[in-house]
Amino acid sequence: MGFEVKPKFVTFDMNGTLIRFSINDAMREVLGDRLPAEVADEYLRICKAYRIDECTGPYQPFHQVVARSMERASRRVGLEYREDEARAVYERIPTWGPYPGVTEALNRLAEEVPLVIITNSDTAHAVRLAENLKAPFEVVISAEEMGVYKPRLAAFEYAFDKLGVTPDELVHVSASPMYDHRSAAVMGIENKVYVDRGFEHDEHWLGYERITDIADLPVLFGLPRPAA
Repeated sequence: MGFEVKPKFVTFDMNGTLIRFSINDAMREVLGDRLPAEVADEYLRICKAYRIDECTGPYQPFHQVVARSMERASRRVGLEYREDEARAVYERIPTWGPYPGVTEALNRLAEEVPLVIITNSDTAHAVRLAENLKAPFEVVISAEEMGVYKPRLAAFEYAFDKLGVTPDELVHVSASPMYDHRSAAVMGIENKVYVDRGFEHDEHWLGYERITDIADLPVLFGLPRPAA
């Protein structure tokens, strides 16, 4: 278990991997009693599906991805859509913080290899969320900068060009096979880490290292695990 060759960069997905992406909680809070209990689970499930659907078309700002997915989910379950609620959900995003142990693991890993973020956030949100992680990143690449969202393959093409690397010179870390690891595998990134946070199924055939504790990430690079 681990990587024998030190990469030029470790690239990270941010939302859901490092940042606790609490959009379901935000929608429940913003919609409040307007989201009946009997349709809430279905609304949140289909809203997630619509978000990735919106990300695979022509680029649009992330506040529109949030709004369009909420609008489509509302129509699906027979709920009135309100633009101000979608904006309120979007504006909560930069207040979210990291999962436990993330800041410590990132700072430990940064002593060995440069860290990079490739995120589906808009630039302003990406900067603020990266600051919330309290760790040193060499580069933060946003969807707004790329003009495309993961899982589009062009996102990884952009990152290769921006960083001046080939796929074999990266390790990519994400909690999402759907948004990240499928595309990373297609683009030739062999060294991948799946941080299994329980919200997607393990797709082990994609050829990644699977961890459930972020403290194990530096260990993959030969660093000792910190004492308990």
